[in-house]
Amino acid sequence: MFHLLVIEDDPTIGATLESALRAAGYSVDWSRDGATGIESGRISEPDLVLLDVGLPDIDGLIVCREIRMLHPSAVIVLLTARREQIDIVAGLESGADDYLTKPFSLVELLARVRAHLRRSGPETAGSAGSTTLGSLSLNAAARRATVGGIEVQLRAREFDLLARLAREPGVAISREVIMADVWDENWFGSTKTLDVHVATLRRRLREAASAAGSDVIAALPEITTLRGHGYRLDGRGAA
Repeated sequence: MFHLLVIEDDPTIGATLESALRAAGYSVDWSRDGATGIESGRISEPDLVLLDVGLPDIDGLIVCREIRMLHPSAVIVLLTARREQIDIVAGLESGADDYLTKPFSLVELLARVRAHLRRSGPETAGSAGSTTLGSLSLNAAARRATVGGIEVQLRAREFDLLARLAREPGVAISREVIMADVWDENWFGSTKTLDVHVATLRRRLREAASAAGSDVIAALPEITTLRGHGYRLDGRGAA
């Protein structure tokens, strides 16, 4: 049974989420503030966290970062009334995998939860086997990525995204196909989360390459943005 942690101070929303998620077959802990949520995260192993950004005691983004450090592989979905893109990007860069803006429907939330939990299992977008592109190497079975021999610390969705792009190097892949393969075929939400994950992935790969040396940087594949379409992983020469 999947274990979910809900961190939500609104009693009506919290009770509704707890009841609906239990009815859907999940084990649920509900924390009413950020401090209690972090403590609950310390003593449990949540598969997915639903986190309200506007908590009364601690900023939800701080809670997000704490939960992410405690549980690198957990899925974190932000619940936020903030609709500005800068706020959404800040949330995703704090370690969240996704967000829902209030008000949201229970149907959409439950569908999003099911989608994330399906995609967070051991078999995801990466197929079994190893791939080497320039200075980048992927081992899908071990879910490890290295650049010039240096391991890149990637969250689950970041690895799945990189593995999906590496599956067809040099091929233009649409946003819709990436979202279907890496997130879910019936994705409800904005694809802004994809852009933030790509930006984070680029940064992590470049940091590893910089630590390995100039030859490794020169051989690092590049994630190319195709405006109005999607992304393409362009390989370079071997290191």
